[in-house]
Amino acid sequence: MAELSDSDPVEIVNPQGTGQVVLLCEHASSHIPKAYHGLGLAEEDRLSHAVWDPGARELTLALSAALDAPAIMSTVSRLVYDCNRPPQAPGAMPQKSELIDVPGNQDLSPAEREARAAEVYQPFCEAVSQILDHRGPETVLVTVHSFTPVYFGKRRTVEIGLLHDGDSRLVDAMLKQSGRLTGRRVARNEPYGPEDGVTHSLRLHALPRGLANVMIEVRNDLMRTPENIAARAQELLRLLEPALQSITIKEDVS
Repeated sequence: MAELSDSDPVEIVNPQGTGQVVLLCEHASSHIPKAYHGLGLAEEDRLSHAVWDPGARELTLALSAALDAPAIMSTVSRLVYDCNRPPQAPGAMPQKSELIDVPGNQDLSPAEREARAAEVYQPFCEAVSQILDHRGPETVLVTVHSFTPVYFGKRRTVEIGLLHDGDSRLVDAMLKQSGRLTGRRVARNEPYGPEDGVTHSLRLHALPRGLANVMIEVRNDLMRTPENIAARAQELLRLLEPALQSITIKEDVS
């Protein structure tokens, strides 16, 4: 049975940050521990969007610095285990991602699946809980992702997606600021939504605690250089910072 041995499955940055936001990045890394032999992936697929979210870690770090926010990031490829999926979900250890076959995920036994969840998913969830359990109800949870501009041959026109599940407070407030991003295509629950199973982290960590939350998706062709990523961080801050003030004022009044 393969076990992680060459990396800590979680990276935590600025754990003592005093800002209102806590950041998660479940797909921050393309790293596949040696024990998994590259999951049998074709060489041309090793750094594809199926393996990780390109630019998401760097964007998370930029937002963490700007907001003095703790950031919890997975250091293991989402094809080994997708920390934004529960263990019972097929997508937690997908046999295929879009058009890419994942030989190392074929015919996994229950014991193998449990081992991966124990090695990757549980430490990530425990790290998130340790941060959130020491913070107040004013905390806001923000998860950071990127997405491919072409999916199953179809080009996506949305550039920034703001996703929510049962609590839309923060997304509503951010969308009210979208006019501040001239020419940028910002949309609610695009290119994915709750029906696609992508809001697991929000459901698990934010909703039970009553925390305002958002899952941010940025098209990865807009984050190819450090300069691109810095610009995207500033754009997101132009949506997020006034939205944080807005929901805080409303909660104080109520």
